[in-house]
Amino acid sequence: MKVYKIDISSWTSSFKYPNLISGFQPTLEVPPISTVLGLINAASGQYIKHNKLKIGYYFEFEAKQIDLETIYQIEAHDKGYPKTATKSNVINREFLFNSRLILYLQDEVLAEYFRSPVYALLLGRSNDLATVNSIKQVDDLQEIQNANKVKGQLIPFADNFLPGLIQPLPKYFSDSIPRRNIGTEAYSVVSYNAADVDTNLSACVDYSSKGKEIHIYFHELDFSPYYE
Repeated sequence: MKVYKIDISSWTSSFKYPNLISGFQPTLEVPPISTVLGLINAASGQYIKHNKLKIGYYFEFEAKQIDLETIYQIEAHDKGYPKTATKSNVINREFLFNSRLILYLQDEVLAEYFRSPVYALLLGRSNDLATVNSIKQVDDLQEIQNANKVKGQLIPFADNFLPGLIQPLPKYFSDSIPRRNIGTEAYSVVSYNAADVDTNLSACVDYSSKGKEIHIYFHELDFSPYYE
């Protein structure tokens, strides 16, 4: 399989659980698909209505830790707009250190956006700035059946039942105000350090930054029905 392999890294990253608003804020150990598609939008400088997009990615990090963070809470008026008064609070937030995202794209146009991103690339929130280390064309990514080294990835839970954190996550968000979740689905969040597991998945063989064999699952996304 011919793909464009984009190596992206950041000192810190964090990917919040979508249903947790207050209190302790843990991080997912793999970014949601919506976060990765947001990276593509940021690099391109526009909202892209993806039609039959094939995309794979692998995510790893060196450590996970907790930090204290000051947040500011704003109360809403009865009429819907925010009040001017704010209240500060201190919460515990998990973050990942020395993160690396390897993005696999078949679309050369999308890959080229990362050579000169229009907007800042973020692996999480506004302070999780990311850097593009390299963009390589790989002409012969080997495809295999019954992959057993699928890790550092999100895998649809239905029909696959991979062990890992099970979490419903949106695939994308609309460009309307307010935003709408698009294609929410249950996923197995499989960390990069998970054990090998036999699957019925088709995948492609590659190697992590530490030389370990990994099997990359490709998501096939088509959001065109949501825009009709």
